[in-house]
Amino acid sequence: MPDQIKACPVDTTFKIMGKKFTVHILRNILLLNQNRFNQFLESIEGVNPKTLSVRLREMEKDGLITRKIYPETPPRVEYTITEKGLALSPIIMQMAEFSMKYCAKDIFGDGKPRTLKQVFGTKVMAPLDHKSFKNPK
Repeated sequence: MPDQIKACPVDTTFKIMGKKFTVHILRNILLLNQNRFNQFLESIEGVNPKTLSVRLREMEKDGLITRKIYPETPPRVEYTITEKGLALSPIIMQMAEFSMKYCAKDIFGDGKPRTLKQVFGTKVMAPLDHKSFKNPK
């Protein structure tokens, strides 16, 4: 390894994505267009409110998502993916494609492989265009 590299780049990315439920939250934002705490809580198997809250705060601190609080009663909070978080979308998509191709028996009732486009339609490809990304303020 060259002297200027002080950590493994793959390991560094895994430390970010490998935290429990991080991939699930990113998946839900990217593929399911979810952006609220209760949506994540209801759709991510095994997550509890405390763990989800901690993970969302960590993801915000890591710059993967932003949190916006709307001045309403009751308060409404929405999470939006950042440019940094969006940069992980090809990894998430590749993970999904890998599983749908090589683990189809575990995923689909008929056990037949499928593509992302077949499962999610063409809308799933839009988040991959980093050039059109506008960082939410």
